[in-house]
Amino acid sequence: MEKNIKAKKEIEDLREKIIKHGYHYFVLNQPEITDAEYDKLMCRLKELEISYPQYVSPNSPTQRVSEQPLTGFKSVKHRIPMLSLDNTYSAEEIKEWDKRIKKILPDENIEYVVELKIDGIGVSLVYEEGVLFQGLTRGNGEVGSDITLNVRTIKSIPLRLKGIPPGRLEVRGEIFMGRVDFLSLNKEREKNNQESFVNPRNAVGGSLKLLDPRITSRRKLDCFIHSFGFMEGEEEFISHWQFLKEAAKFGLKVNPHIKLYENIEEVINYCNKWVKKKEELDYEIDGVVVKVNSLLSQKKMGFTLKSPRWAIAYKFPAKQSTTTLNDINIQVGRTGVLTPVADLEPVECGGVTISRATLHNFDEIKRLGIRIKDRVVIERSGEVIPKIVKVIESVRKGNEKKFEIPQECPVCEGKIAKEKGEVFYRCINPFCSAQLERGLVHFASRNAMDIEGMGKAVVEQLILNKLVDDFADIYFLKKEDLLKLELFKEKKASNLLGNIEKSKQKPLSCLLFGLGIHHVGEKGAELLAARYDSIDQLIKTKKEELEGIYEIGSVMAESIVNFFLQDSVKKLIEKFKKAELILKEEKEELKTQTLKDKVFIFTGELKGFSRSEAQKTVKALGATVSSSVSKRVTFVVAGEHPGSKYEKAKKLSLTILNEDEFIQMLQNK
Repeated sequence: MEKNIKAKKEIEDLREKIIKHGYHYFVLNQPEITDAEYDKLMCRLKELEISYPQYVSPNSPTQRVSEQPLTGFKSVKHRIPMLSLDNTYSAEEIKEWDKRIKKILPDENIEYVVELKIDGIGVSLVYEEGVLFQGLTRGNGEVGSDITLNVRTIKSIPLRLKGIPPGRLEVRGEIFMGRVDFLSLNKEREKNNQESFVNPRNAVGGSLKLLDPRITSRRKLDCFIHSFGFMEGEEEFISHWQFLKEAAKFGLKVNPHIKLYENIEEVINYCNKWVKKKEELDYEIDGVVVKVNSLLSQKKMGFTLKSPRWAIAYKFPAKQSTTTLNDINIQVGRTGVLTPVADLEPVECGGVTISRATLHNFDEIKRLGIRIKDRVVIERSGEVIPKIVKVIESVRKGNEKKFEIPQECPVCEGKIAKEKGEVFYRCINPFCSAQLERGLVHFASRNAMDIEGMGKAVVEQLILNKLVDDFADIYFLKKEDLLKLELFKEKKASNLLGNIEKSKQKPLSCLLFGLGIHHVGEKGAELLAARYDSIDQLIKTKKEELEGIYEIGSVMAESIVNFFLQDSVKKLIEKFKKAELILKEEKEELKTQTLKDKVFIFTGELKGFSRSEAQKTVKALGATVSSSVSKRVTFVVAGEHPGSKYEKAKKLSLTILNEDEFIQMLQNK
């Protein structure tokens, strides 16, 4: 009993510390401890909550991310509609708005609160007794989607308010993504052969629509609170400025650039200032929001059918121009993705002469209804690369030409494909010259053919000097070829050739991974090599047979079949044979088949041996090792500090073994 009381006290203390440090880091941007120290506190809390599950609270910092994917988003009616704002585009329009206010409220001294208009996605947050109860999208203003589980993953949104908040409080804000995090996300998506997001707002919208909160939690979303919805249990705020100050005291994140002004000239100066300074921020803004400060005055002014009369948005002028679309060219990226690029009649836009604009993908061409020789509107709104935002159909002359999606790669004339669920086409020839550099670096990487010394700089030199046209050509390089390159002297050339020769002994699994077959990672390559004795057997296999292998789905199976059907791949395999690569997987002699048809998952730290040794042991007894938890898993072996797989296994009522029970099982086999 005393042990339980002590554990409960430590859990509560840890939660308070983590909440406090999270507030300083994610809201105030003033961390008081290092990331490593924060992670240590979180790890300790997770340990205690696993050992004492009776003390787990839904508002614990460990419970931000739900392990259970959603099946859909429930529609919920807003208690108070989330209306849109009327827009203004000039100082004159702001002054006109000010005159209308003074006409409605002639005897009042009007104060204005000005805030940066964050270019994100609107959200409503409802707190009950200080605890986050619900998060809703704006939707159509009347009805939004319940995205509570995704909202909980955003670390700048407190799960529990500080101080003594009202019994029920609704606040409204804007969820956004910083510029650096946006660029990082798109780099990661490019690396994983996924389509890039067009802009941060697009990335936020996509992240909030995800049915798996675990993925949302990795997107580094942020949120500024900007408005008051309703409150119960306390007297309402007197002014908008008071609400923002109180919101900050509750631990909600409020933009630091808010200002309170007494006249409209100060408001206009603020707007003009941020037109020039907006690029200095680490997040996107597209204007300034101006609100009457007094909440009583707001009530007196009321609403139009669509917008409040007491607030207005000053939109920054978009950098737009019109020009003629001369042609659409196709670029092939390093991952094989075909991207259409607009060739424009040169035009001045935002102080820069523009002759090219991105079209993102072929669906975008269809959406915009673009034809070659069309008159188009282009825009630069903070982005380096301009985009086409509109076609001016009214000036068409009849000589405009519809764009046809190419039937083959414009670089290598190889086959292109669009997979189910993807919006882009890709060249599936891995030896397309547009992809060769990235592909060869991967082929030589440690977990593939492990050719030390063949990094990016060397590969660039080999391709530039036309010494390689595909992966197999490296096995026919001669020392005199390398010595012609500026990077090589005698010793370095000898070392590289020795490492290339040594790589011929790598097993089939390494070769398959190195080939860079779309959707086939290291684990997939191991599964294929374990099933087929040689690459010749794999080449002949049918899609249906591949789908019968555990953890290989229809998408991966189709990708494998399409890969080996290509003539360029068949020629490559013949060149590998000529170079005397193994092209087989050395099969270990199975001790027994006692664990045949059994599926294992390992999670946590094992004391007696490494996880790879444990996996190798059960494989030698005929078992399969899985990387994902499902009802097909026979045993989950949990060491110290098990992760999310352990929790999911418990929910599915799978058989869980500790290390001693696992060792006992092995001894009985």
